Amino acid sequence: MYPNAPGKQENNPIIQLMFLGLFAILGLIVFAIAACIIVYLLYGLDTLMAVLSNQLNEKNVGAFKIILTSQQLGLFLTPAILLAVVERKPLNKFYGFKTPKPNLLFMAAFIGLCSLPFLSWVNELNQKMSLPSFLKNVENWMRAMETDLAKTTEIILKTSSGWGLIINLLVIAVTPAICEEFIFRGGLQRSIFRLVVNPHVAIWLSAIIFSCIHFQFFGFFTRMFLGATFGYLYFWTGSIWYAVFAHFLNNAYAVIVAYYYQSKNLPLNESDMQSVPLYMSILSAILTVSLLLFIKKKASQSNIPQPYEN
Repeated sequence: MYPNAPGKQENNPIIQLMFLGLFAILGLIVFAIAACIIVYLLYGLDTLMAVLSNQLNEKNVGAFKIILTSQQLGLFLTPAILLAVVERKPLNKFYGFKTPKPNLLFMAAFIGLCSLPFLSWVNELNQKMSLPSFLKNVENWMRAMETDLAKTTEIILKTSSGWGLIINLLVIAVTPAICEEFIFRGGLQRSIFRLVVNPHVAIWLSAIIFSCIHFQFFGFFTRMFLGATFGYLYFWTGSIWYAVFAHFLNNAYAVIVAYYYQSKNLPLNESDMQSVPLYMSILSAILTVSLLLFIKKKASQSNIPQPYEN
């Protein structure tokens, strides 16, 4: 059982994964309908139809953020919560809501900072990825999708006001950090572990699925390593809030950097143009792993229950 959850034995992990999939579909439908109603009432039918047809611009970006937030709540947070309801377990015990320790939160933040050079280097290599010639059409499709997502992201991030920055932090940093960690590190990772009985397999499989679900092929490995980092934070601390905090900081960093570039009238794409030397990426990877192991040691010394203990 998961963590410190007394009472009824949980359902088979395959059943749990099926529940997650079913709840994700239902949650997406319900929240999408609610979001469409809200957008219609606030912005009108023309804006709603423009957003649904992916005709995104600066005038309707507010409506798009409502749709985006509803997607996070319905597709990710709802199934994680409903899984705990189906298992008749308190949410705080099912996923581990133990209050984070300030020193470990600081270490989680430091891990995010130290991992930046390595992740930037991985992202640079990922961007240069090329498929075999017989898959050229697939690669062209992937790059076209990547370009469209980049344009969408740029429109979402575009703001020159403090209020706009706060909204972007809520939509892009706070909401995804909570919703995605609950489903991928909470619901998915714990169910996979119960199936394979190997935390490392569960962590990396969840990280791979986490990256796949974003449909950004040329950022796949960067997001996979991020997901694994969040997974180990969750596994070794026994509290999902460390993963949520690290995820929030990663997304908030991107939002704040974009805001800074706009305040200096610099193009947003310049923030991704720095090349990272190999030695810095190696040092970054070593520091990141060392800090994760340090957190593992500190957590074990504090007798923090791990979320996979039976």
